Amino acid sequence: MEKKQLLLITKNQDLAENVEKEANFDFLTTHVNGVHAGYPLALTILPDVILIDYSSLGLESLKNLSRFKSTHFLNKSFLFLLGDQENKKFLNNNFSDIVDGIIYDKGCYYVIVQDLVEKTRVKKCITNYWKDSFMGLFNLLEYPVILLQDEKVVAMNDAFKKDFFITGKQELDLTDLVVEKNRLKVRETLRKFVRGKHMKAVTKTNLVMNEKIREARITFSKLDMNLCGQMIMMINFTGNEFPLKEEVGTSSIETEKYFSANCNEEEQCFTKREKEIIALLCKGYKTKEISEALCISAKTIEKHRANIIRRTHSGTILESIVYALNHNLIEI
Repeated sequence: MEKKQLLLITKNQDLAENVEKEANFDFLTTHVNGVHAGYPLALTILPDVILIDYSSLGLESLKNLSRFKSTHFLNKSFLFLLGDQENKKFLNNNFSDIVDGIIYDKGCYYVIVQDLVEKTRVKKCITNYWKDSFMGLFNLLEYPVILLQDEKVVAMNDAFKKDFFITGKQELDLTDLVVEKNRLKVRETLRKFVRGKHMKAVTKTNLVMNEKIREARITFSKLDMNLCGQMIMMINFTGNEFPLKEEVGTSSIETEKYFSANCNEEEQCFTKREKEIIALLCKGYKTKEISEALCISAKTIEKHRANIIRRTHSGTILESIVYALNHNLIEI
């Protein structure tokens, strides 16, 4: 069972630690000390449940509580207030219309968590909500935007088609838009994002536009935690005040310098020892066998393996080997 995201807003450190402990089976808990910091964090992680501790924060901190339900990005999250029995009447009169429920502290952290579990047991169908909301604005967005399923482009808006000179129906992968040198970096960024709990990730890369190269800041944003591998990619070209010009093309001096620099970097990508290790890995050698063949310790080999993975922006040593083979960086 996939855990729900719980955002706990409290200044009570003891409460935070114990609720996180008791909720571990059902929730992934993120803790923040104040409502002011909690609101932008909620917009980033889009939690399933938000629990705000009235007792430690006080009335003044809750004056902007309605903001959590004023944006469609959060109005599908459960918003609960945690209060004490002494203020039950006051809290009911002033906050019952703003929050989804008020949980009263009975002196037991387990009971608090069970109240959350019970109140959120009915699963809201937010999958269609997110998708419909996104698709409704899709072609109205000024920036190029695509909808991805893993690395495959399943939809593209009009701005994207215009900027990337796409006419008619065309099947694309994300890596088709990225210069070859940066493909592993972008692919790894995407994989880490898909596996992680965060709803947004940002990276910078160079994109290929009709054989022209342009630097861009790209933002990945998940439509919904329940949509496995499906996300939005928004593109913001750096220096928008400078339009793409014909002279900034494949025959320009700037581009020739770019490819020359990349070529030099790739030639120097691996040290002599790293190339030896990769070559032996390709032949099926294990760490112990490489250690005996090169007369170096297993610990040193592991360090070299880590450096190889880091240099190629890969997730595994296998991806690094594929990179080395594709770029003729080793001789087998």
